[in-house]
Amino acid sequence: MNIEIVVDSVAKGIAGHLPPENTLLFMQIHDRTSIDGTRERITLVPESLDDLWHLTYLLEPGDDVSGDTTRRIQRADDQMRDTGGEREHMHITLRVEDVEFHRFANRVRVGGVITDCSREDQLGLHHTLNVEEREKITIEKEWKRDQLDRLDDAVEATDNPDVAIATVEEGEAYIHTVAQYGADEYTSFTGTTGKGEYAGGRTELFDQLGSALSHLDVDAIILAGPGFTKQDAYDHIAEAYPDLTEKITTVDVSSSGDRGVHEVLKRGAVDDVQAETRIAEEAELIDDLMKRIGEGAKAAYGIEEVKQATDFGAVEQLLVLDERLRKERGALGEDEAGGEWDIDVNEIITDVERKGGDVTVFSHEFAPGEQLSNLGGIAALLRYRLN
Repeated sequence: MNIEIVVDSVAKGIAGHLPPENTLLFMQIHDRTSIDGTRERITLVPESLDDLWHLTYLLEPGDDVSGDTTRRIQRADDQMRDTGGEREHMHITLRVEDVEFHRFANRVRVGGVITDCSREDQLGLHHTLNVEEREKITIEKEWKRDQLDRLDDAVEATDNPDVAIATVEEGEAYIHTVAQYGADEYTSFTGTTGKGEYAGGRTELFDQLGSALSHLDVDAIILAGPGFTKQDAYDHIAEAYPDLTEKITTVDVSSSGDRGVHEVLKRGAVDDVQAETRIAEEAELIDDLMKRIGEGAKAAYGIEEVKQATDFGAVEQLLVLDERLRKERGALGEDEAGGEWDIDVNEIITDVERKGGDVTVFSHEFAPGEQLSNLGGIAALLRYRLN
C-alpha cells in the first residue's frame, strides 16, 4: 500500500564495528508546506518500527489523513448474493479518530471518517488505513512544538545502531533489545550456581546466553552484571563464540533483568553507542526527579502542582507521559474519552517553552514512563522550590 497521509565513554571500540553509514535507514521528510499560517503539511516515510512508534504520537484526533488504500465495495449486482463485495483501490482522506501502534504486526492503524474520496458514495463512512514501514505519508495538522521536536528526534535517531543489553548474575541471565519505544526482553535463562561439581549448570547458562546473542542481528552488545559472574560469562562467550567479542562491552551493575537494564541506561552505556538515545535520557531524568522528591527539593508532580510551578516560571524541565498527553489532547478534540485533567496540557507546554524550560515526552513502554505514570503522568524539575 502506497499511502499519503494529509496532516501537517563506555567503548570507543564499539564505534569501529558499526555498519557503514550508507546502510542505515532514516525517517525521510520529503516535503513541508505551510497551509494557512497555523496548519502545516509534512510528507514523510517511516523507515523502521521506531518510526512507526513515533508516528503514533504525531497523529491525534482531528488530523486529516489521506492516501491510496483498498476498500471492500458491495456492488449492486452482488447485494442479493452476499459475496461480501470486492476490494477496490481508491484514494481517500480520513479525519482521524483513533491511532494504534501494533508492534508485532509492524504497522500503525489509523481509523477515522472518510471526508474525501475518489468514490463519492464512500463519504462519511469509517475506514482504517494500515501504515507500514517505507510507505509515504503526508500529515496535515496544526503541529505543536513537542510534536515537531519528536519528528526531529525520529529523523536523527534512526541513525542509531541496534544494541542488545545482556545482564547476568549467578543462576540467571536476560537479554533485552533497545529501541526508541523502550527496551524489550528478548529472552531469559535460569541455571544452577557455583563452581566445582556445580560448574556444569553454570557453563550451560553461559552457553545459552552466548548462543542467543549470536543469533541476534545487532551492532553492539553490552554485557552487564555484578561481581565476577559477568567476566566469567564473557570469558566463556569469547572462547565459544569469538565473533561476538568485537561487539561486546562489559559494564558493572548490581543486578540483572529490568533493574540491571535501568542501571545500564542510567550509566550512559547505551549513549556511547546510541548518541542521545531517548530511554537513557528518560532514565536519568526520572532518577533525578525521584531523588528530588525524596529530599523535598526542587520538584513538582501531578497536574495541579506542575501548573502552579509553570505559572511562577519555575519549571526547568517538564516531564510528561506520551500516553497521557495523547489522551488529554484527544479529550480537547472530538474524542471526549480518556481526559482527566481540567487544565489544558498544551497551555502548560507552551508556557514552559516560552519561559525557557525544556520538555521531554516519556514513553509509557519503558520503566521510567511507568514511574512517571504513577506520579500522575506529568512532573517537573524546578529552578527553585515553591515553598
